[in-house]
Amino acid sequence: MMRRGRKTKIVATLGPASCSPEQMRALFEAGTDVFRINMSHNTPDSLREVQARVRRLEADVGRPIGILVDLQGPKIRLGKLPGGATDLKEGDRIRLVREDASDDPAVLPIPHGEVFAALKQRHCLLIDDGRIRLRTWASKPDSAEAIVELGGTIKDRKGVNLPDTLLPVSSMTDKDRRDLHAAIDLGVDWIALSFVQRPDDVAELRKLVAGRAAILAKIEKPKALESLAEILDLSDALMVARGDLGVELPIETVPGRQKEITRAARRVGKPVIVATQMLESMIEAPGPTRAEVSDVAAAVFDGADAVMLSAETATGKHPVEAVAMMDKIATAAENDPLYQSLIDATRLPPEETTADAIMAAVHEVTHTIHARAIVTWTKTGSTGLRAARERPEAPIIALTPLVETARRLSIAWGLHCVLTEDAHDLDDVVHRATEMAVHEGFARTGERIVITAGVPLGTSGSTNLLRVAFVGGR
Repeated sequence: MMRRGRKTKIVATLGPASCSPEQMRALFEAGTDVFRINMSHNTPDSLREVQARVRRLEADVGRPIGILVDLQGPKIRLGKLPGGATDLKEGDRIRLVREDASDDPAVLPIPHGEVFAALKQRHCLLIDDGRIRLRTWASKPDSAEAIVELGGTIKDRKGVNLPDTLLPVSSMTDKDRRDLHAAIDLGVDWIALSFVQRPDDVAELRKLVAGRAAILAKIEKPKALESLAEILDLSDALMVARGDLGVELPIETVPGRQKEITRAARRVGKPVIVATQMLESMIEAPGPTRAEVSDVAAAVFDGADAVMLSAETATGKHPVEAVAMMDKIATAAENDPLYQSLIDATRLPPEETTADAIMAAVHEVTHTIHARAIVTWTKTGSTGLRAARERPEAPIIALTPLVETARRLSIAWGLHCVLTEDAHDLDDVVHRATEMAVHEGFARTGERIVITAGVPLGTSGSTNLLRVAFVGGR
């Protein structure tokens, strides 16, 4: 029996610093709920090895562990520069060309035809994570003229971001398609899609996945924010990918956008992850800055389903300590006297469905009678997500007969998933719910729990039953 002391989940990225079986176990014991595999630094073969290690760990600890495979997406980069680097000064006029290399310091090569097909006058180009900023004043099919707004030294192959430009490219490259097929064949739980600009990007992935994994759309492009509702409708979860988002948007607007994305996902009951630079200093240092602690806590107070570590656990010097620190921060925030009132203040009315009405009632009943836990029977995961949407004070035990469902729900706020066979009748529903509440350490004899299920039993999406039960009795 193992249970977390918090409801916010932790996603940890695996990499050279954390890929051994011993390190994976240490990360799990420190608080990791979901392991992320970044395909920017992996191949189908290495993915297969890492996935096998996670599944062996899952069997050893007896708890469902989610695997999130993050597709790389297209990368727009400069070509080769004369001497490997060029100095640009504010006010310089330069030329952008569709070439692999340049021998003229006043000409920047960008070997991507799709960039020139979409560039317009007054569009912004950000190079090397925004350290260099250009603004176009003329554009042609294979070239453009630009002025330097923010200068500095740039080197070969640095990344190019185009916040004003809707690029006519798919979110998936040939590499992404190969990686996707490998991930699907391995039965991973979540696929994260990078470079999402429009709803069609998610629709393309959904067609390829065909229900064999859950889809997480990374919101990292300003264009995605213009179609957030449609993208959310086609996705199973969202990620606030603050790295590129902070490059392409004015950085002071990112916290507000983070809240906007978090609330949009919470409104429809889909998980949302806050990611990038959460404990960045712990890549090198054994402890975080006070600002980083406040940043993680702010995401928890906003009701994010999960917070994510990237380089901190993939390549950092203190991966286990970073997870343990994030666990401490999330736990402390959730135990703060203001936490529940802030969460309740952002709750939304239930949708006009029986299942949502039941879950809203569960929230109120649980609070009124001080129930020790909510036990929900869920086959596809939809009932578990509806319970999580309400952000109740009591922990939620999600009972499911499907290991795939348990793994996918490991990313969702407040859900403690337990594998068990389907209930046989209503007496069995109550008996096993109370039994699991005790076995998993959530309740003791004489305490009350609230149970939800669907009648007839075994019918997906039919949540219509609310039952209060005493542990140790019927």
